[in-house]
Amino acid sequence: MPIMQQHEHQRVGVFVDVQNMYHTAKHLYNSNVNFAKILESAVGGRKLIRAFTYVVKADAPKEQTFFDALEKAGYEIRVKDIQIFAGGMKKGDWDVGMAIDAIKTADKLDAVILVTGDGDFIPLVTYLKENKGCRVEGMAFSRSASSKLIEAVDNFTDLGDNLDAYLMKNKK
Repeated sequence: MPIMQQHEHQRVGVFVDVQNMYHTAKHLYNSNVNFAKILESAVGGRKLIRAFTYVVKADAPKEQTFFDALEKAGYEIRVKDIQIFAGGMKKGDWDVGMAIDAIKTADKLDAVILVTGDGDFIPLVTYLKENKGCRVEGMAFSRSASSKLIEAVDNFTDLGDNLDAYLMKNKK
C-alpha cells in the first residue's frame, strides 16, 4: 500500500477504541497504553480538529483518574455504561457510536485516524475513503489487529514497533 504524504495543513480527526487498545496491551504486553503518545503520533504535526476516546464505565477503581488523564491529553471522552446481562455476561461496545462520529465529522477532515485493530471497522474505512474523500489511517498493535483492516487503511502504524513509546509498564 502506498504511503501518502502527510502535510501540516491536513485536518485530522482521531477516534480511539479504548477497550480494544486497553485489552490488547494488557493481554499481549501486561502494560497500559500511553494514549497521550498515541494522539501525538496520530496528529504528527498536522491540524487536530477533534480527538475522541470511547470508554465503557465499569465503576472500577481509578477509573475516573484514567478518564481525567485522557481529557488532559486532549481527548473528548464518550462514556457508556457497561451492560450486564442475565447470567452475568458483560458487554461494552462503542463500534456504532465511533463510526457515527467519524461519519459526522468527516466533512471537516482530510484524514481520519482509527486507533483500533477491530476488523468491524472495514466498512467505515471504505465509506470514508469512497464517499467522503478522506485519507484513513489505522493505529494498533498488529499482533492482534485484523489483517483486512490493515490492508483497507491508507497507512497503518504498528504500535508494536515502538513499545517503549506506546506502552507504560504496570507498576508492581
